[in-house]
Amino acid sequence: MRDIIAAALDAAALAGATYADARIVDTRKEDISVENGRVEGIESSASFGIGVRVIAQGSWGFASSADVSVRGAADTARQAVAIAKASALCAGPSVELTAVEPVVDTWSGPCEIDPFSVPLEDKLALLLAADEVLRAEPAVKLSKAQCGFYQVHKWFGSSEGAFIEQEHTETGAGIVAHAIGNGEVLPRSYPNSHGGGWRQAGWEYVLGLDLVGNAGRVAEQASQLLGAMVCPSGEYDLIIDASQLGLQVHESVGHPTELDRVLGDEAAFAGTSWVTLPDLGTLRYGSEHVTVTADATVPGSLGSFGYDDEGVPAQRDDIVRDGMLTGLLSSRESASSIGRTSNGCMRADGWNRIPLIRMTTVSLEPGTWAFDDLIADTECGLYIETNNSWSIDDKRLNFQFACEIGWLIENGKLTKMVKNPNYTGITPKFWNSCDAICSSDHWSVWGLPNCGKGEPMQVSHVAHGAAPARFRGVSVGVGR
Repeated sequence: MRDIIAAALDAAALAGATYADARIVDTRKEDISVENGRVEGIESSASFGIGVRVIAQGSWGFASSADVSVRGAADTARQAVAIAKASALCAGPSVELTAVEPVVDTWSGPCEIDPFSVPLEDKLALLLAADEVLRAEPAVKLSKAQCGFYQVHKWFGSSEGAFIEQEHTETGAGIVAHAIGNGEVLPRSYPNSHGGGWRQAGWEYVLGLDLVGNAGRVAEQASQLLGAMVCPSGEYDLIIDASQLGLQVHESVGHPTELDRVLGDEAAFAGTSWVTLPDLGTLRYGSEHVTVTADATVPGSLGSFGYDDEGVPAQRDDIVRDGMLTGLLSSRESASSIGRTSNGCMRADGWNRIPLIRMTTVSLEPGTWAFDDLIADTECGLYIETNNSWSIDDKRLNFQFACEIGWLIENGKLTKMVKNPNYTGITPKFWNSCDAICSSDHWSVWGLPNCGKGEPMQVSHVAHGAAPARFRGVSVGVGR
């Protein structure tokens, strides 16, 4: 791999590039699902190729190829330089990269049991067993259990002297029961909706979820939702569980603080941002209880790595500190616009895509409250769990979220179950209404393997840490 990357870098330099980097990426994927007692799908794929990114005559050029050979790499590099020179014909500011110390290093993520070594029969047996428990509940008319695995081996080299080898495995699994009755279809999921839970780990993560052991509770709650009260309408004190709050962070903090969106360089796939450059260091994004970090060093997180796709080391950076906007997610090119160096957020969806600014592990830092104490401290409110749907505008300012299940809080106690709970808000007003966050005992990291951005669209794997938190005076029961 060193020789192949060296061939690309040498060819780029000879063709006129002032900077070049090359990535060789080898990926393997598998997805398995069962539905209503039958195998729904078994999919597997592999991908192997090289991508070369260059600067020539002050402009970017990128090319990629599935021909991972010395000759193929050199041809790809020359094509990238030709594209850069063509781009330079359209006058614009020359690309300048902030400094990074080139390193030669390796990194690997945690994995105890290689999921690709586990027999397919064992995977199907576990999923079918969980699905059978879900279907034992009469009200559950549609059931599903699934698992997925993603393995990446990556080599990166730059004309500045970096050479980095990284590999990691991601594993996910989950179950969902749909109770159907009275003209309604109501889902209940575990450990999360939209594909379950995901971590950098191996088959041991699936075993630890105990899908079979949790299936009975999930099915029972789905059935109970059919007879639950409809979400009330009005302004309520809202306590949001960690999984939904992770998605809230993703949509209303993570995306709008991506520096390419702030600069207007990224407007595809619901791009741009309500945040502006003068807001950095001056904008009160949330209350004094709100601190949000971007941390690519969290063990086992989908947003963790050793180095990003520009060779910048993984790091922890404040995005919001005590409610004030203190940082933005950046690249080597964009960081100069805020007078900083890159905080390591450039990643690409495979060898045939150019890196974009992407979230790492963007987390709401824990507070001090015990969950039971937070409920007891809330006189009248609503507690909600597990995302069902979401909608947010392209500036990430106005949003609406719906969850699978909720409970009224009356006189400091959880009382009646609520179906289809939903809430709406405006990003800075919402985060400024936060007055309590649960402690690290209730904090967990939620993997999100399907974050879309760019055109052509790239799907990134990111993560968000959160603990349940309370927001005062939130509009709930909207659209009724």
